[in-house]
Amino acid sequence: MLLAAGRGMRMRPLTDETPKPLLTVQGRPLMQWPMEALLAGGFRRLVVNTAWLGEQIDAFCADWQAQHPGTEVTVSREGQDFGYALETAGGIARALPLLGDVFWVLAGDVYAPEFAFTPTSVARFKASGQLAHLWLVPNPPHHPRGDFGLSAEGLALNEADTRHTYSTIGLYRRELFEAPWCEIVPGNPQGTAEPLAPLLRRAMSAGLVSAELYTGPWVDVGTPERLKELG
Repeated sequence: MLLAAGRGMRMRPLTDETPKPLLTVQGRPLMQWPMEALLAGGFRRLVVNTAWLGEQIDAFCADWQAQHPGTEVTVSREGQDFGYALETAGGIARALPLLGDVFWVLAGDVYAPEFAFTPTSVARFKASGQLAHLWLVPNPPHHPRGDFGLSAEGLALNEADTRHTYSTIGLYRRELFEAPWCEIVPGNPQGTAEPLAPLLRRAMSAGLVSAELYTGPWVDVGTPERLKELG
């Protein structure tokens, strides 16, 4: 699942007329980088959620699917259905009927050109019994305190002396978005907007979230300045 519903307020005025995932980095829309990386890993079914200027992302996804025979891109139209974005957990819950038992989640506005989405990672995660597996990155200057710790055993931690930043790339089991972990009804027919972090932290407290540190190129393209630096 590719998250592409955000407004991108810090990117204004660039996002006043273009959704952030369609801003270009080195000649390609931001969201195209992970879409092509997923395809290279053999993952051909994508779900993309939209809200702000969603019709532009609709058109892009339709064109991309047409150019890549054998792929399937399904759009979860939060803006059209509810008039607002459902945040990360709400958006995943909304799209849950479209997703498998295990699925990738990643943000459409993060640039990680060397990250490899592999069947091996999925197989290892399936065998682990964990509810989520996160890729963490060294803390960037704009987020020096980080998000989660990482134990020597490879578990994500709520509290730790050293914390890393969540890359927004992770593997998830659908059970995390069902009772008792998530209070949103699968399919989210009521349009509940809910962030992901509290859900993850509850699962971390139960020792059910694993993680690893990724040190390849990674940029949260959250401001015009960071976008310009990437070229």
